[in-house]
Amino acid sequence: MFHVEKYNGNKQDQYQLLLNQLKALLDGEEDQIANLSNASALLNQFLDNINWVGFYLMKEDQLVLGPFQGLPACVRIPVGRGVCGTAAANLKTERVADVHEFPGHIACDAASNSEIVVPLVKEGKLLGVLDIDSPIKNRFDEEDQTFLEEFVNVLIQYL
Repeated sequence: MFHVEKYNGNKQDQYQLLLNQLKALLDGEEDQIANLSNASALLNQFLDNINWVGFYLMKEDQLVLGPFQGLPACVRIPVGRGVCGTAAANLKTERVADVHEFPGHIACDAASNSEIVVPLVKEGKLLGVLDIDSPIKNRFDEEDQTFLEEFVNVLIQYL
């Protein structure tokens, strides 16, 4: 059974607890949808000042909406389009301080002002992306990026 933990200490300590919780949630489970669902719920509970967190999965050469927490979202995103599609095309994290300045931004939620997207790559193959939106500009910093990339590295071991 999952218990909500109080995240104390500095940001690094908090993220370390998050990573430990992720490993405990995923241990012994091989179902991709179950693991992605729990991962999005865990991030939604952990992260402050976000309005959407979830996954887009590669299907038939495009990103298709997967498990998420937040308002209904865009269902399909072409690779190379928007923040998610750009991260998928380049296979690298996109951290955007102001999405309104990002060329080709896809506005699924008008309240979103900043975004971070981390590709899920396993054995050289793009599985999808982790997408997190915030109503606050410049919400995500380098430390968030580092730990969210580590979060994804743990997660892909269970996909």
